[in-house]
Amino acid sequence: MTTGSPLPPTLDEMRSAAADLARLLPVTALVPLHDHERDDDIWLKLEVHQPINSFKIRGVYHAVSSLTAKERARGLSTVSAGNTAQALAWSARRFGVSMRSVMPEGAPKSKIGAVERYGGTPVLKPTVEVFRFLREHLWENEPYAFVHPWTERNVMIGHASLALELIEQLPDIGTAYVPVGGGGLMGGVGTALRLLRPAIKIVAVEPIGCPALYTSIERNTPSEVECTTICDGVAVPYITEAMFPILRDVVDDVALVSEQRVKATVRQLALGNRIVAEPSGALAVAAAIDRPDDPSPKVAIVTGGSIDAAKLASLLTADDVSAPD
Repeated sequence: MTTGSPLPPTLDEMRSAAADLARLLPVTALVPLHDHERDDDIWLKLEVHQPINSFKIRGVYHAVSSLTAKERARGLSTVSAGNTAQALAWSARRFGVSMRSVMPEGAPKSKIGAVERYGGTPVLKPTVEVFRFLREHLWENEPYAFVHPWTERNVMIGHASLALELIEQLPDIGTAYVPVGGGGLMGGVGTALRLLRPAIKIVAVEPIGCPALYTSIERNTPSEVECTTICDGVAVPYITEAMFPILRDVVDDVALVSEQRVKATVRQLALGNRIVAEPSGALAVAAAIDRPDDPSPKVAIVTGGSIDAAKLASLLTADDVSAPD
């Protein structure tokens, strides 16, 4: 599959993918954030209600369905902290083919276990080896059909279906908050919003402990940063040369969110909205809460809900996550 510098998705491609995905995936709900202390209008796009509890199913399934039967028969492969691997395993099972994913040894047990339950094979490696696999294109030495989690154009096209739903549900969006790790979600959603509603303010969101896009835009060049964060789903320490032009062109601003705010937002979503979100899934909501002056109505994508039970319990019961630092 293509992994070089991709062209941005076109509207025709996005609409075609959205129509195909609509036969398989639900239109996820858009609900208001319950917060009695706020007057601004924050809406939550609940991708936690997808079949694998993550938006990743949109792009990954579209990419897999775009392969030929002969390509799929080779078996599918990816690199993932967890949610892309789950999406690929789910898709592989639908097509009756094998699947594997290189994953960091420290990936949440809930994500590793989910990949196995869908019939996939996690290949656990040290984090440095996981990113070396991506940087050096080591998948090219293997027989599998590789689905790149960020730079694969069909992944971005599938993710764009989320933006088309948003515009149908809330046509007058003022600000959209989109988490960024490798940039595949923003590449699809940001491009669609920019084409269809150019007045929408598009805010990329990163944890303050892994500000790869923020640093890249500040320097106007793809950059690498130190990366230490509870938000494992977006813990990507660099922006690739392939993705940087797309992200730079669709993003209006980058919000950096503290670890404390993320933890508090996971708790707020669980207790206030009865929504279980992993830390990276709560990231966009945390940014919307932190930025009262952005145009309303605001939409934050709750991207995923794969969180270990013990971690969720610790965040719900801890005394130090009720307020941001």
